[in-house]
Amino acid sequence: MDVWALMSLSDKTGAEELARDLQRRGYQILATQSTAQYLRDRGLPVTTVESLTGFGEVLSGRVKTLHPLIYAGLLATDQAEHQAQRQALGAPDIRVVAVNLYPFESRWREGASLDALIEEIDIGGVSLIRAAAKNFRRVTVLTSPAQYRDFVQRREEELTASYRQSLAVRALYHVAYYDAVIARALAGDRPDWPDFWALPGIRGEALRYGENPHQDAALYWDPAGQGFAKAELLQGKTLSYNNYADADTAIRLAYDFDEPAAVVVKHQTPAAAALGSDIREAYRKAAAADPVSIFGGVVAVNRPIDRELAEALVEVFLEVVLAPEVSEEAKAILGAKRNLRVLRMPPPPTAGYDVKAIWGGVLVQPADFFAAPPSTWKQVAGPDFRTRAAFRDLDLAWKTVARVKSNAIVVAKDGVTVGIGGGQTNRVDAARQALERAGSRAQGAVLASDGFFPFDDVMRLAQERGIAVVVQPGGSIRDQDSVAVAEAAGISLLITGERHFRH
Repeated sequence: MDVWALMSLSDKTGAEELARDLQRRGYQILATQSTAQYLRDRGLPVTTVESLTGFGEVLSGRVKTLHPLIYAGLLATDQAEHQAQRQALGAPDIRVVAVNLYPFESRWREGASLDALIEEIDIGGVSLIRAAAKNFRRVTVLTSPAQYRDFVQRREEELTASYRQSLAVRALYHVAYYDAVIARALAGDRPDWPDFWALPGIRGEALRYGENPHQDAALYWDPAGQGFAKAELLQGKTLSYNNYADADTAIRLAYDFDEPAAVVVKHQTPAAAALGSDIREAYRKAAAADPVSIFGGVVAVNRPIDRELAEALVEVFLEVVLAPEVSEEAKAILGAKRNLRVLRMPPPPTAGYDVKAIWGGVLVQPADFFAAPPSTWKQVAGPDFRTRAAFRDLDLAWKTVARVKSNAIVVAKDGVTVGIGGGQTNRVDAARQALERAGSRAQGAVLASDGFFPFDDVMRLAQERGIAVVVQPGGSIRDQDSVAVAEAAGISLLITGERHFRH
């Protein structure tokens, strides 16, 4: 049987075991120079690509396998004409291809220079994989050491066309991912929105189900290796689809603040957020702000969890707790709640994308960060706000409202949210919801809106409940109506010039 297996491996893991199995099956081994040397050092007979083609590597190894004899051997179908041409050329009958690509992704994560990254863009390997995948009816393509053991353990009759097709699908996704990572790296943080866009993702785990039990789901990590990709699950079972969605909202908001902050989230929207002199005070305030919604919720803090905070956390049923660090004493206390998931989170990413699925496509945008500092906000009505509310309440209300589902209103006072209204079809209902939850605590508080006021109705509600300061983006053609109400009511009105919708 004159059949060949082509091996070109930057990662030699499992290469010897695979090569020995291929030879046991009757395959001759054809390999690029470094792979051939690796196998020869282990006593395996190998033919180099160079000796077959009579054409050595050129351009410092940039060209190794790009030769008609290789691709005739890879792409020839069972058609008699193809086989006759292959044989006339002296091209080998290649039936197995084992290739893994230059480590562009790992070098990118390491912060390699642009020149170094360019040299890690694999050309020949991608071409070999694509050719093998195209001819899957004859060729088996292996793109990862993780696939070798399954291949080795299969009997010859189990190397079926459907098996080869499944490997071809994985190979093509692998190449698509590889190219998408390169494009992402070369584009930088903000692409110029090209005509075609690909989202690279590494499958982390298959989830038990999606948003509902009848939906399948899987988790894919951003190859930049940020956010949850670097999180460590300290205890509890893996997170569900909904756990991840809630936890993402919680940790993003907690990390928005510089001073100690605690956040409670249910159904992807904040139920409470609080600031404190230390993280224990912040959590106590957040838990007391909405003692009903915290049950079964997600809690995120932006400071390490110590023994005292851990003791407070286990007093209520929680699904997930997230923190930058957890002390050994705290781990022991939290461990008493076996079903509680506890994650140690990395520092927040400084860039990234938000992707939202729509029917038949996706919407893509840079992640929402705060671009307009408070020093740029403009006061347009009322007394000097600095005499009426602590700046931390303004900061708390403004950053929290950006993480609440639109339309959104947040009322804050004394370093804690006292009323949150969100997900409403109009801003007036969101304001009523937030102010009703705040009750008497609205007197002298700060109110923040994620969008502008098209009418003066929200300002009139704020006046009725004794709100002292209102912060909103501005930009309505009827802004002056709200300014007039604020001026007459003695409410300090601030315009940020920056909107933060979260649909």
